[in-house]
Amino acid sequence: MAQAQKFTFTRLSYHSGDWDTDQRMPSNLLNSLLEYTTVAINPQEKVVPLSSDDIFNYPFCYLSGHKLVQFDAKEKANFKQYVQNGGFVFVDDCNHDIDGLFAKSFEAQMAALFGPSALKKIPNSHKLYSAFFKFEKGPPTTTFELNGWGDDLVHDYLKAIEINGRIGVLYSSKDYGCEWDYDFRNKRFLAEDNTKFGVNIIMYALNS
Repeated sequence: MAQAQKFTFTRLSYHSGDWDTDQRMPSNLLNSLLEYTTVAINPQEKVVPLSSDDIFNYPFCYLSGHKLVQFDAKEKANFKQYVQNGGFVFVDDCNHDIDGLFAKSFEAQMAALFGPSALKKIPNSHKLYSAFFKFEKGPPTTTFELNGWGDDLVHDYLKAIEINGRIGVLYSSKDYGCEWDYDFRNKRFLAEDNTKFGVNIIMYALNS
């Protein structure tokens, strides 16, 4: 897979559902990469249609939404080929609801593309959780998980599809996109920078 010289936060658009979520989040994570790492970055996110072969130029892609996920034939083919060729897709359910429309439809898409047992819970000892910062308890909880919206549960795991021993699709029901959707200049008001886990995800994608 061809890779751009600088890291580009690449958001996947798709024909169904609502993909354009949490619009401040990418710049926030890019600021964190600049603050904590030596990764060279492009300062603006790039939106690439899943149906475009341009996705094969980027090692990391982000996909999110609240509504139905129903990929068309070209989107399905590109998603599968991208992952099998070594690409990394971070998928975040904005509903943080394991029984919601996004979750059910996205997981059905993954089962159709990779098999019914491909998407599995990953252990909290997975190297994702030590790819840069240490998260000994696994995925950090978001403030949105117990706010009465969604399934009102704290999900103490993430799911993933692994290809040849590395994560190709990382799937979250924790709504990290909303958690990180604020102006990066407001991080100074947080007791702990909650975007650090986003740094881990990106560093894992780039180095594994």
